Amino acid sequence: MKSIVRSSLDSLLRSARSRTRVVTQPTRLSTRIPARIPALGLAAVMATLLFSACEPTFAQGPDSSRGGNGNGRGQPVKIMIISMFGPEAQVWLAKLGPWKAIHVAGLSADYPVVNCNRQEVCVMTTGMGHANAAASLMALTFSDKFDLRRTYFMIAGIAGIDPMQGTVGSAAWAKYLVDFGIQWELDAREKPESWPSGYLGINTKSPADKPPLDYKTEVFKLNPDLADAAYALSKNVVLADSPEAQAARAKFSYAPANQPPKVIQCDTLGSDTWWSGKYIGERARDWTKLVTDGKGVYCTTQQEDNATYEALSRAASVHRVDLNRVAAVRSGSDFDRPYDGQSASDNLLTYAAQGGFAPAIANLYRAGNPLVQEIATHWTEWRDGVPQH
Repeated sequence: MKSIVRSSLDSLLRSARSRTRVVTQPTRLSTRIPARIPALGLAAVMATLLFSACEPTFAQGPDSSRGGNGNGRGQPVKIMIISMFGPEAQVWLAKLGPWKAIHVAGLSADYPVVNCNRQEVCVMTTGMGHANAAASLMALTFSDKFDLRRTYFMIAGIAGIDPMQGTVGSAAWAKYLVDFGIQWELDAREKPESWPSGYLGINTKSPADKPPLDYKTEVFKLNPDLADAAYALSKNVVLADSPEAQAARAKFSYAPANQPPKVIQCDTLGSDTWWSGKYIGERARDWTKLVTDGKGVYCTTQQEDNATYEALSRAASVHRVDLNRVAAVRSGSDFDRPYDGQSASDNLLTYAAQGGFAPAIANLYRAGNPLVQEIATHWTEWRDGVPQH
């Protein structure tokens, strides 16, 4: 056990030393332990690793790595929780075990197994960024180790958050997934003076024009009935907070940024570039409205969700999964723009001081578990689709 802890600590420290974060680099998160883990949170992460090292597992015979159930279709799964890096997964693994680890060819080398419990609730970790998310979901959904035809998928990860829609610690259920990266961009120093930013849709003439959506992955609409059910189940839960997060939000002069965290409904925007600032934030709002025909409301920014959904859609095209069973919850770990009087660079470079990481991780479980338990314990009602009330 000491060797496990030492190896994990070494990995954490190597990642912490090597990770840098700049506005212009397309790396919202690192490939192992993300920059969203502040240095002050390493002790908490290590405590979690210590706990997980002792976490009980199912007795595993020679067939456990194959994951089949003997019916030729693979192990059935009621709900698959999709996390992007270790701490997002660990909040589930620490609470819903014991677990059986099932190795799946093609998953990230850092996260090569899917963990499943006796409720047929499973947790996978994709690795961070568009490429890892897409590759891992393709590996999962085209593996014969699982029967995913009736599985509900819940993307559950941390994100930046728009202070006009939420605050650090808030958990947001999305109805739209929007890709921020599929745009044309001019350096803002070279843009036409009349443009609000250097961004515009591909094959358009101005930032206000809706693009033709030729990539077919620019925007996805999730099942609104599932999103509404998830929100209804979780909207009254008490969310975790921290003194550091309270101090960070107090610097904002307006709500909901300066209010306690709560469960909300608003949409999520993905880009491998981890950005910060008022003007990019305004483009995020405008872009979300543009590609959703005014129906979407931007509030969280992350890297993976459009890639995850597109991989699921490829599997759905051959009837391996059901796209009506996909939900996404993102919790705010830091503000996407500065408070009045703060610079964008300071907001970016001192994001860890906002104290949102630990509450955001905890609130993935607090906001997401009501849906997980509702599906797992009332499966007869959910088996054939989202119950209509």
